[in-house]
Amino acid sequence: MNQYYVFNGDADGLCALHQLRLADPTTASLITGVKRDIKLLDRVEANAGDRVTVLDISLDRNRQGLMRLLKKGVIVEYFDHHHAGEIPHHPNLTPHIDLSAEVCTSLLVDQYLKGKFHLWAITAAFGDNLIKKAHQLANSVELTEAEAEQLQRLGEYLNYNGYGESLSELHFHPAELYKEIEPYSNPLDFIAESDVFTKLASGFNDDMSRVKSLHPLMSDDRCAAYLLPDTPWARRVSGNFANKLANENPGCAHAVITINHSGDYTVSVRASLVNPQGADVLCLQFGTGGGRKAAAGINHLPIGMLNYFVTRFKQHFG
Repeated sequence: MNQYYVFNGDADGLCALHQLRLADPTTASLITGVKRDIKLLDRVEANAGDRVTVLDISLDRNRQGLMRLLKKGVIVEYFDHHHAGEIPHHPNLTPHIDLSAEVCTSLLVDQYLKGKFHLWAITAAFGDNLIKKAHQLANSVELTEAEAEQLQRLGEYLNYNGYGESLSELHFHPAELYKEIEPYSNPLDFIAESDVFTKLASGFNDDMSRVKSLHPLMSDDRCAAYLLPDTPWARRVSGNFANKLANENPGCAHAVITINHSGDYTVSVRASLVNPQGADVLCLQFGTGGGRKAAAGINHLPIGMLNYFVTRFKQHFG
């Protein structure tokens, strides 16, 4: 029997994987990619009796690959919080799927493991911009304010590393980044001992310093959209910049638009924090859109549809 872990390359996917691997470190193959590379089950060549654990990628976007594996007799366990569509009923599928706005995949894994590696789940919640929830969890285990701030930074940096049009635009391949955190059951030890944390912090701070000069493409009292330049740093910061805008303007929805290598746009959408609903509904109206209630995106928005998207965005959140 072979074991495969298929995971999103962002903070939530990494921390979910890490918790499960700490609990069961048996040999396994890892399949991942950049944040937007989510049709990962198409890459899995497993056979009857093999086990596949899927973390933090939409079931709906991976339906074809999932059904192919199930028909081959592969045993699949699925943890996720993104739009799933209809969940198949199959004896080889065990789904742990919750679309609630205050849930991320690492928190589902944390529940599954009964809090065994709780600090990594808190780190992921910070990285997924579930700031209020993450602070509640940090307070519940009596972390100091300084310790909670460290986990917040780590979550942001891990999330930041997943964004980019290609693996070459990332500071670390997500599988390599996992190997760096693999020895650490406590994220505070990773922060204190690993130079990877320092490298991520440097890259994050350098890239995020550039957003200060940006001005919105459109804005009103309900929503704002930003069009970023065609550069690797802009693609790397797109998710964290969207989170920053959401946290600084909790009553507004935000869209951050970048240019990808195919000449189309990639869009990150954040619903307002005071009403974290509807980001997925908006993005699912576009062919390559998906996500969750509070945060969603469009992988390829045709260049000629920018004005249409901005109009729909304003109507949806206005």
